[in-house]
Amino acid sequence: MTGDPGDTSGPTTASPRRKPAGPERVNTPGGRRALDQVVILKAAVDFIDQHGRERLTMRRLGATLGVEAMALYRYVPGRDELLDGVVEVVMDELYTMTIGRGRPATWQEFLQQLAHGVRAISMEHPKIFPLVASRPPAAPWLRPPLRSLRWVEGFLEGLEHYGFGGTESVRIYRSFSTFLLGHLLLESAVYAVEPRTLPAADLEFVESSDLALYPRLMALSPQLSLDNFDNEFEDSLEEMIQRVSVAD
Repeated sequence: MTGDPGDTSGPTTASPRRKPAGPERVNTPGGRRALDQVVILKAAVDFIDQHGRERLTMRRLGATLGVEAMALYRYVPGRDELLDGVVEVVMDELYTMTIGRGRPATWQEFLQQLAHGVRAISMEHPKIFPLVASRPPAAPWLRPPLRSLRWVEGFLEGLEHYGFGGTESVRIYRSFSTFLLGHLLLESAVYAVEPRTLPAADLEFVESSDLALYPRLMALSPQLSLDNFDNEFEDSLEEMIQRVSVAD
């Protein structure tokens, strides 16, 4: 293509073509890939695992992925939706580990499989597990800590497979949820705790933090400090299954 006939400077130079705008590429543990919602949510899970929920912001998450925070908003509207997505990612991981594994021979083994899977998730994501229990559910009458519609449906379907009726299945679901809530929220809270930096003068409002004032507590501190969660979990799980067997 030539320029204007009155222009004696020769042919014009065409502007270089711009590549069509597409998804930004980011660094992930599996290598570079296009930015999308799945990448963002999995990065948010990793961020909370490492730094805690309170430090999660769109800006910090964007910096982790090497993009501006505004790039994230194209896929996740805001922080609340981001946290909802984090819960869904973890619950999907749990579903694959438990319901998705297939059903064992007996209902007792089924409950053990589910309980051990939930505990594994709570230990793998101790800073996220309390969030799983506290996020508003789609069905408010489902009990914490597991209120995923798909997971509870799989749980009830499994009990039906083993011959339990609707009323029995609800009773088992409630017992199972109460058992998990009591044990796993406590255990995950222990593993998720972050070191507390005390100010130079720690304030005391109702009770003193001087351990010398609590002789019984200090005398039993060696026993109180023992980590016996494994045995306590297995014993309580066995007791819960035994109660179900007796009531059956």
